[in-house]
Amino acid sequence: MGASSNPDLVRLAHAVLQPGFVGTTAPDWVRRRIAGGLRSVVLFGRNIVDGEQVAALTAELRAENPDLVIAIDEEAGDVTRIEALSGATRPGNLALGAVDDVGLTERVARDVGRELHAAGVSLNYAPSADVNSNALNPVIGVRSFGARTDVVSRHTAAWIRGLQSAGVAACAKHFPGHGDTAVDSHHGLPKVTAGAQEIARTALPPFIAAMEAGVRAVMTAHLLVPAYDPALPATLSRRVLVDLLRNELGFTGLVVTDAIEMGAVADRYGIGGATVKALAAGADAVCVGGENAGQAVTEGLVDAIVHAVGTGELARERLDEAAARVWRFAAWSGEQARSVSPDGTRSDIGLAAARRAVRVRRRPGAPDVLPVSRDVHVVEFSPAMSLAVDGQTPWGLAAPLRWLRPTTTSARLTEADIDYAGHALEREVLAAAGRVLIVVVRDAARHRWMSDAVAGLLRRRPDAVVVEMGFPASGGDDPADLVTYGATRVSGIAAAEVVTGALAASPMVGSV
Repeated sequence: MGASSNPDLVRLAHAVLQPGFVGTTAPDWVRRRIAGGLRSVVLFGRNIVDGEQVAALTAELRAENPDLVIAIDEEAGDVTRIEALSGATRPGNLALGAVDDVGLTERVARDVGRELHAAGVSLNYAPSADVNSNALNPVIGVRSFGARTDVVSRHTAAWIRGLQSAGVAACAKHFPGHGDTAVDSHHGLPKVTAGAQEIARTALPPFIAAMEAGVRAVMTAHLLVPAYDPALPATLSRRVLVDLLRNELGFTGLVVTDAIEMGAVADRYGIGGATVKALAAGADAVCVGGENAGQAVTEGLVDAIVHAVGTGELARERLDEAAARVWRFAAWSGEQARSVSPDGTRSDIGLAAARRAVRVRRRPGAPDVLPVSRDVHVVEFSPAMSLAVDGQTPWGLAAPLRWLRPTTTSARLTEADIDYAGHALEREVLAAAGRVLIVVVRDAARHRWMSDAVAGLLRRRPDAVVVEMGFPASGGDDPADLVTYGATRVSGIAAAEVVTGALAASPMVGSV
């Protein structure tokens, strides 16, 4: 059965998709499909130049439907789309959790919402409500408010309140919790081995707090939770989406999938198969287009949904229910957006928050060299990042240090640059002769090559200063002297201020 053979089903299929697209203006095929029933689109970094351009783009899209849901994955922090090319001007969740001031978290989230609302975005796939209880987690890490359930719960609620007060709908993710995992769901299927009671005690409270704070959307996780369903990932599991989320926790809002093309589900069922299974299991909207964007993908998914209804794999009543929830959410989020006046005023709340998050904890026995009085050489170790982080987003300490101390020299090394003989490390020690050596890492505990390289540099230069810009290691083995809890632009500025003892002028946030 082709998609064009049943206009009613085609309209319903369009209603439950949230596709991405390529380009910084609205493609004709997207506009036609909005007129044909598409109720949502998703923006990614490839669609964004600046706020003015995004506002023009969203206005184009909404010319076809004023209540169109325009979504984005703007967590702030390391996962940013609006500021992907420049680096985020607000710290991420881990930094906010480290400060543990819910009022600050609410103000930062309101500032995120202010910018998104001015750009015409109505749904933000944030915040992450995951409790990062596994320090080796390759995909959550600094995206979480921390490893403690109580901290994550109260800051999840505060973030939602702040964002929604600015007229942008929040979306708590990744249900039922992606924090206790060691596999990146972009590439494989993570497994949560905890029992139902432990999950209820540790992973679910932030989602309950989100619902109490008024969240109207929850995003699913592509992971296996045998305590609930030993066979199907949560996104495709009725036991998780209906029995747990709907019936046990009482959630009545929109259930949206994580990107359906991610390896955890698409590698097993294909994009079309995973889409149909997610809808049949209780999802209401399917996010697609991060890696697979375009007209052909959307047409293929519409065909798959219509065909599944024809074969009985997807009940028509379930599709009707899902589309109705999307329509209700679209009407509510549109009303929310219109109830708030656009505000283009820039704020320095992000830099203020990043400054409060920095922690100095010099290693026992190491000389106290902060703030530095000599020239500086910076060595940054750069790991391969999850696909959740835009690969174009700048990070590090060298650039903001050079702004404050123009004589700063630097090098950035990847795993491929490190050899067993230590030649790369020797070169950097020589480059740092007569200078203070600053070693910058990002999630060093998760990368053996990085922690070994840091140890090698510290053997050669025990006076070096180690700066962790990711999720810090627990226990006494962590060599970090300074921790920023994130690699955002403002986190780098805040760390540079501590290193040099000089405060950056406010315009620097927009200049580095």
